[in-house]
Amino acid sequence: MNFQGKTVIVTGSTRGIGNVIAVKFASLGANVMLSGTSDSVYTIVDSLKEEGFSVAGYSGDLSNPVVAQGLIEKTIEVFGGIDVLVNNAGITCDKLLIRMEEEDWDNVMNVNLKSAYLCTKAAARIMMKKRSGSIINISSIVGLMGNAGQANYAASKAGLIGFTKSVAREFAARGITCNAVAPGFIETQMTDSLSAEIKENYLKSIPLGRYGTSSEVADLVVFLASGSARYITGQVINIDGGLYM
Repeated sequence: MNFQGKTVIVTGSTRGIGNVIAVKFASLGANVMLSGTSDSVYTIVDSLKEEGFSVAGYSGDLSNPVVAQGLIEKTIEVFGGIDVLVNNAGITCDKLLIRMEEEDWDNVMNVNLKSAYLCTKAAARIMMKKRSGSIINISSIVGLMGNAGQANYAASKAGLIGFTKSVAREFAARGITCNAVAPGFIETQMTDSLSAEIKENYLKSIPLGRYGTSSEVADLVVFLASGSARYITGQVINIDGGLYM
């Protein structure tokens, strides 16, 4: 798991799972481009540079084609290439379907799905020239099993799964792999805000009897990006403690 000389982009990497993934790659020697929607990404980058990591930052809404292309161009400008793209950027806007506004639907689909399409399209052009690369899309177990109050989120994550399989087929001949990771209930800042009762109910449905950690998700992503996974493509790998079988 040595990524010395490799360049990795992790979208939505200012907090949560995305941040842990970015730090994991950096700790393994990769050049890492972090991205977020606010200038807080640059504060995080400065902190990681102080720890000796080779990192840079980019801020903007990746559902905008110009911004997404800018991320790829900035990465090449700073690090000279792209070896791994992790499409992690995502939001939620949970409401029952009958109360969900069109804006709620569009915002979630744009951030969770359209940004992955735009970033992948731009990065793939670079990877195709090298005839190598790894694209990893962070989906969700909700994209496989659905969840009440998350029709928009579930649709976006299910869309990522179909997108993953299509991209894998299109670029396999160019040596590019594309896989999806589908986390279940992972301990993050978002889940910390849930009530003890809700957390307890979730636990009852997880065979392993505990929540996952962002570090465990990062370990899986790093593996899929490594040479050890070069014969794995078009797959959706659940990391959910057995929640969905």
